[in-house]
Amino acid sequence: MGVKHYTEEFNVAAVKQVVERWHPAAEVTERLDVSMHSIYAWTKQYGVPEVERKAQDGQSDEMRRLKAELTRVTEGRDILKKAAVYFAKTPGLGTPSFRKYRTNFRYGACAR
Repeated sequence: MGVKHYTEEFNVAAVKQVVERWHPAAEVTERLDVSMHSIYAWTKQYGVPEVERKAQDGQSDEMRRLKAELTRVTEGRDILKKAAVYFAKTPGLGTPSFRKYRTNFRYGACAR
Protein backbone atom coordinates (compact mmCIF):
# COMPACT_ATOMS: atom_id res chain seq x y z
CA MET A 1 0.00 0.00 0.00
CA GLY A 2 1.45 3.36 -1.01
CA VAL A 3 1.33 6.74 0.67
CA LYS A 4 -1.81 8.71 -0.14
CA HIS A 5 -1.40 12.33 -1.15
CA TYR A 6 -4.28 14.72 -0.60
CA THR A 7 -4.84 18.13 -2.11
CA GLU A 8 -4.45 21.24 0.00
CA GLU A 9 -8.17 21.99 -0.39
CA PHE A 10 -8.99 18.54 1.01
CA ASN A 11 -6.66 19.12 3.96
CA VAL A 12 -8.14 22.55 4.70
CA ALA A 13 -11.68 21.17 4.49
CA ALA A 14 -10.79 18.39 6.95
CA VAL A 15 -9.25 20.90 9.36
CA LYS A 16 -12.34 23.15 9.14
CA GLN A 17 -14.52 20.23 10.20
CA VAL A 18 -12.41 19.80 13.32
CA VAL A 19 -11.65 23.44 14.16
CA GLU A 20 -14.72 25.39 13.05
CA ARG A 21 -17.52 22.83 13.17
CA TRP A 22 -16.23 21.08 16.31
CA HIS A 23 -16.50 17.57 14.86
CA PRO A 24 -14.37 15.07 16.82
CA ALA A 25 -11.09 14.27 15.06
CA ALA A 26 -11.79 10.53 15.33
CA GLU A 27 -15.10 10.97 13.52
CA VAL A 28 -13.49 13.04 10.74
CA THR A 29 -10.67 10.51 10.26
CA GLU A 30 -13.18 7.69 9.97
CA ARG A 31 -15.42 9.58 7.57
CA LEU A 32 -12.60 10.79 5.31
CA ASP A 33 -10.51 7.61 5.61
CA VAL A 34 -7.35 9.39 6.73
CA SER A 35 -5.08 8.74 9.69
CA MET A 36 -5.44 10.54 13.00
CA HIS A 37 -1.82 11.69 12.66
CA SER A 38 -2.66 13.39 9.34
CA ILE A 39 -5.60 15.27 10.85
CA TYR A 40 -3.48 16.55 13.74
CA ALA A 41 -0.61 17.51 11.43
CA TRP A 42 -2.99 19.37 9.11
CA THR A 43 -4.64 21.07 12.07
CA LYS A 44 -1.25 22.28 13.22
CA GLN A 45 -0.41 23.47 9.70
CA TYR A 46 -3.74 24.97 8.58
CA GLY A 47 -5.57 25.54 11.87
CA VAL A 48 -5.82 28.65 13.99
CA PRO A 49 -2.49 30.54 14.11
CA GLU A 50 -0.67 30.54 17.45
CA VAL A 51 -1.15 34.29 17.91
CA GLU A 52 -4.93 33.93 17.60
CA ARG A 53 -4.91 30.89 19.91
CA LYS A 54 -3.11 32.87 22.60
CA ALA A 55 -5.60 35.73 22.20
CA GLN A 56 -8.48 33.27 22.54
CA ASP A 57 -6.88 31.74 25.63
CA GLY A 58 -6.58 35.23 27.16
CA GLN A 59 -10.22 35.90 26.38
CA SER A 60 -11.29 32.59 27.89
CA ASP A 61 -9.29 33.39 31.06
CA GLU A 62 -11.05 36.76 31.26
CA MET A 63 -14.40 35.04 30.66
CA ARG A 64 -13.72 32.57 33.50
CA ARG A 65 -12.73 35.41 35.83
CA LEU A 66 -15.87 37.40 34.96
CA LYS A 67 -18.12 34.36 35.45
CA ALA A 68 -16.61 33.75 38.89
CA GLU A 69 -17.13 37.40 39.82
CA LEU A 70 -20.72 37.27 38.55
CA THR A 71 -21.38 34.19 40.68
CA ARG A 72 -19.94 35.89 43.76
CA VAL A 73 -21.97 39.08 43.21
CA THR A 74 -25.15 37.11 42.50
CA GLU A 75 -24.76 35.14 45.73
CA GLY A 76 -24.25 38.39 47.66
CA ARG A 77 -27.37 39.87 46.09
CA ASP A 78 -29.40 36.78 46.96
CA ILE A 79 -28.22 36.95 50.58
CA LEU A 80 -29.29 40.59 50.79
CA LYS A 81 -32.71 39.75 49.32
CA LYS A 82 -33.22 36.99 51.87
CA ALA A 83 -32.13 39.29 54.69
CA ALA A 84 -34.60 41.96 53.55
CA VAL A 85 -37.42 39.41 53.55
CA TYR A 86 -36.37 38.13 56.98
CA PHE A 87 -36.22 41.58 58.56
CA ALA A 88 -39.51 42.60 56.94
CA LYS A 89 -41.17 39.72 58.79
CA THR A 90 -39.67 40.64 62.19
CA PRO A 91 -42.39 41.92 64.53
CA GLY A 92 -42.35 45.66 65.12
CA LEU A 93 -44.50 48.25 66.85
CA GLY A 94 -47.37 48.01 64.40
CA THR A 95 -47.71 44.25 64.32
CA PRO A 96 -50.42 42.26 66.10
CA SER A 97 -47.87 40.50 68.33
CA PHE A 98 -46.78 43.88 69.75
CA ARG A 99 -50.36 44.97 70.35
CA LYS A 100 -50.91 41.80 72.36
CA TYR A 101 -48.11 42.65 74.80
CA ARG A 102 -48.15 46.46 74.67
CA THR A 103 -49.51 46.75 78.19
CA ASN A 104 -46.03 45.80 79.38
CA PHE A 105 -44.51 48.79 77.57
CA ARG A 106 -44.93 52.40 78.66
CA TYR A 107 -44.21 54.11 75.36
CA GLY A 108 -46.94 56.72 75.81
CA ALA A 109 -44.97 58.61 78.46
CA CYS A 110 -41.91 58.74 76.22
CA ALA A 111 -43.83 60.35 73.37
CA ARG A 112 -44.65 63.51 75.34
